[in-house]
Amino acid sequence: MKKTTLFCMFLTCITFVSCNKKQSQKSIEDQNLTEKPVSVQCYTAIYETDTIDLKINTLKNNKISGNMEMKLLNMPIKVGKISGEFRGDTLFADYSFIQGTNDKVVFKNPMAFLKSGNDFILGNGKIVTYLGASYFAKGESIDFENVKYKFNISDCVQK
Repeated sequence: MKKTTLFCMFLTCITFVSCNKKQSQKSIEDQNLTEKPVSVQCYTAIYETDTIDLKINTLKNNKISGNMEMKLLNMPIKVGKISGEFRGDTLFADYSFIQGTNDKVVFKNPMAFLKSGNDFILGNGKIVTYLGASYFAKGESIDFENVKYKFNISDCVQK
């Protein structure tokens, strides 16, 4: 009887701890969404017929949030949100987006932007997917030299 009681108490403790962890992660995400930005800046990258519009909201302690819209030749428009943080002069972000009119599937890709003066350069790197999550391969460098998309400051336009 004591073993059963101890086992039930153990399971209750584990459940309580895991619920608190989920709540704290959610409250951090909610705080990032409601936190007032320190600065807001918009950028545009144009390569041949492709256009990418990026809006970056800089939050406290080098965190960012924002929106990005990608209009690429012969592809549906990608519209979504970015969130991430600066590590040195590089912004590492996750881009969660829908593609075209299919709003039932949300895609998520890692992105790296190198800050160069007032501009950003979108890097290319090896992406690995494990258990449905994509990230840059550890130990592999991200190329900021041979790239298509260089973002220049632009006016923020309400859509």
